[in-house]
Amino acid sequence: MVCTTSQKNDAKLVAEALKVLGKENLALIIHGSSFPSKDGEDTGFGTFNSQAGHELIDYASGIFNALQLGPAGKTKSSDSSPYTGTIFSGNPLFIDLKQLTQKEWDNILSEETFKKVVSNNPKQNQGRTCYSYIFKAQNDALKEAWENFKKKEHGGLFASHLKKEFEHFKKENSFWLENDSLYEALSIENGNDYWYIWKNETDKRLLNPKNAEEKKAFAKRIDEIKEKYSDEIEFYSFCQFVLEKQNEETKKYALSKGIKMIADRQVAFSDRDAWAYQSLFLEGWFLGCPPDYFSKDGQAWGFPVMDPEKMYNKDGSLGEGGILMKNLFKKMFKENPGGVRIDHIVGLIDPWVYKVGKKPMCEEGAGRLYSSPEHPELSKYAIATLDDLDNTLEADKEKRVKTLSDKQIELYGRLVEKIVIGAAKECGLDKNAIVCEDLGTLTNPVDAVMKKYKLQGMRLTQFVVPEKPEHPYRCKNIEENVWNMVGTHDNNPILTWAESMINTHEGYLHAKNLVEDLFADVDNKDDIIVRLTQDKEFLAFIKLVEIFASKAKNVQIFFTDFFQINETYNTPGTSGDQNWSLRLPNNYKELNAIDLNAILKQAIISRGKDFAKKNAKLIEKLG
Repeated sequence: MVCTTSQKNDAKLVAEALKVLGKENLALIIHGSSFPSKDGEDTGFGTFNSQAGHELIDYASGIFNALQLGPAGKTKSSDSSPYTGTIFSGNPLFIDLKQLTQKEWDNILSEETFKKVVSNNPKQNQGRTCYSYIFKAQNDALKEAWENFKKKEHGGLFASHLKKEFEHFKKENSFWLENDSLYEALSIENGNDYWYIWKNETDKRLLNPKNAEEKKAFAKRIDEIKEKYSDEIEFYSFCQFVLEKQNEETKKYALSKGIKMIADRQVAFSDRDAWAYQSLFLEGWFLGCPPDYFSKDGQAWGFPVMDPEKMYNKDGSLGEGGILMKNLFKKMFKENPGGVRIDHIVGLIDPWVYKVGKKPMCEEGAGRLYSSPEHPELSKYAIATLDDLDNTLEADKEKRVKTLSDKQIELYGRLVEKIVIGAAKECGLDKNAIVCEDLGTLTNPVDAVMKKYKLQGMRLTQFVVPEKPEHPYRCKNIEENVWNMVGTHDNNPILTWAESMINTHEGYLHAKNLVEDLFADVDNKDDIIVRLTQDKEFLAFIKLVEIFASKAKNVQIFFTDFFQINETYNTPGTSGDQNWSLRLPNNYKELNAIDLNAILKQAIISRGKDFAKKNAKLIEKLG
């Protein structure tokens, strides 16, 4: 518990130790829905905007200097995965209903309604989200707030400030808000929010007419829908407005506590985005992942793929698709000066695509969009040539593209350079505001682009291949300009991983490498190896030591690892209520969090005798 005097002193020691070890950032990874609630205020979904969310920021301050959040886009009714969220609209589930019952919001939500939402939550104070319940309950509560908001026409806070702010918000964000709110109206009109099964064929393509005649007819239909559902469209905009105001206040609060909030931008597009911008996507293809650790058949994500021919004009300037992507990242950097994590940077540089209705496997026609010069359908987009390929390797292998010219690397990296880095610069940020999730299959083109633009990637030590001495996730090989961690939202907690290694040959190989890298100066190496192969707590402890002892300037710790919660947040390639539902329990301050003092002490010692001698006083103070 960071709140006690002794532990505040510990926090100072942690800061001193992190500086000695060359760490610039220490981030706690926790998705928005995983934030705790205060007792009696658990609606069924976590949010950083709540009082409990602010208290977690207080808890983190002094030890962490950043919170790595998950994607915050609006999710659909049938899928709680944040990685299916919208690219522009925020998720109304992150609105703190409690605030709307208070004076600052002119009590536009009744206390009675708020208490009803809480009391009817079937997973009250169980440390889990209840997605299907809160999706509807939150919407109903916000409708009440909207009706009351409309009535506040004379005097008070709303007349003088909020109503004007609301109108300004709608005007400033009209380039995306009009499309997203129109989709909401059409979802009501068609009975569901999944446009692929709408019965009205016109509604499916309402923003994508094929000719002048359709454009005229579709415009008439749009006017009809806007008139019929004018209040629903305004309600959608109102929810986005409330969310943005609360988000802004939370980010200001976090910065006042020395915490920057890092957003998460998935490489995928939601159903809502696929509908609005369908003319910009490559027909007949989806974005996915080739066979890997998580799935022997690959991961069929079902996300649309931006058409390369719509991304850039012939002169190299941004096309309609490129402008859309640039606006997306500008919005994200503007709203998140703490930075943006890009999930699956491979998907922006060297994406794996597969045919609609097929598996994401080579034998079923899948391939890399820009690295398949031999592919009968993808070859026209290829940057790599036939001469650049190692033809002894299949299309899904990392090293298949064996040679690249400087010009080719620029072409692979132009989306990153012109859109992502360009957007950051226009918002007054530099490349350090970009965190690239480059885990999994890292192809040679992706590696080349990362190096050319000196982008910060990730090193996940749980995934080190112990048989490979030069594996990039091994401590001795980890570079400075990366984010280092033992696991992300897709991995087992480190204690669970350690348990699976006990008394196994693989565990022995991991132990041997850890001793070579972290205990080079000790005499009893064999004893330490034996202990690492038999003691799961000790193995987990040393794996945490490893990320701080490495050269990496940045460290992230997933909340389950920090608080030693032995449950997995998400299992890739699967679906169901268990995924994405884990929350930090309300009594998290009473949990047995990891001992950072001890971890950092050992990390300093593991840097070698000379380093330890130089920092002997700090080692003593760390206990």
